[in-house]
Amino acid sequence: MKDAFGAPQSLLVLGGSSDIGRAVARWLVARRTRRVHLAGRASDRLREAAAELTGLGAEVTVVPFDAARPETHEEALGKVFAEGDVDCVLMAFGVLGDQERDEADPAAASRVAQVNFTGAVSAGLVCGNALRAQGHGSLVVLSSVAGERARRSNFIYGSSKAGLDAFAQGLGDALHGYGVHVMVVRPGFVRTRMTAGMKEAPLATTAEAVAEAVVAGLRRRSETVWVPGALRLVMSGMRHLPRPLFRRIPL
Repeated sequence: MKDAFGAPQSLLVLGGSSDIGRAVARWLVARRTRRVHLAGRASDRLREAAAELTGLGAEVTVVPFDAARPETHEEALGKVFAEGDVDCVLMAFGVLGDQERDEADPAAASRVAQVNFTGAVSAGLVCGNALRAQGHGSLVVLSSVAGERARRSNFIYGSSKAGLDAFAQGLGDALHGYGVHVMVVRPGFVRTRMTAGMKEAPLATTAEAVAEAVVAGLRRRSETVWVPGALRLVMSGMRHLPRPLFRRIPL
């Protein structure tokens, strides 16, 4: 359960080696979260994340999890919830893909959708049902402004995030009234390992800034969080641009 200050005492991070996942975990551990489950594929990065959080005073468990294998999710994540209540679940996994390459390789494009959307639907339902059964908890879903309107330069990734965003909003509606809080986070360009070497978009941000916004959103029980906040207005304008004009913008 959350403590007297409203901070989650237990956290499950799906995508435990991701830069944003690690940043959120650091922020929460600094604010009284004491038990952390890091779910992901075995890697040096996952082990480093576990060691870092252990050094900060958390009790850390590494959980084998592969977003691309939804048939394994119920068993793998069910074991976590069987050990005790989870106050907060963070879905932080995802792949960017390579738009130019993936357009010429439908199998590669489908793998982006498999991880970002299909895997998230599976994991989101498993965790959402578990949170509903325990009667409390928050599910934080990392979406993206790329899902607000698919752009020519990344419409494969953007469409997968659009599907994820719609799913998360619907899941939040389905769980409303059962003690479960679903929060959709829509960052813009974030400086992480995944975007290293890419040209930065306007209003670029950092994993730490996203983590700070997530923690603030949890405290306020927000349903949607934009990072940075100015993107709410920017994307509202982009979403309503007439298509002929939208096509002329170099995006």
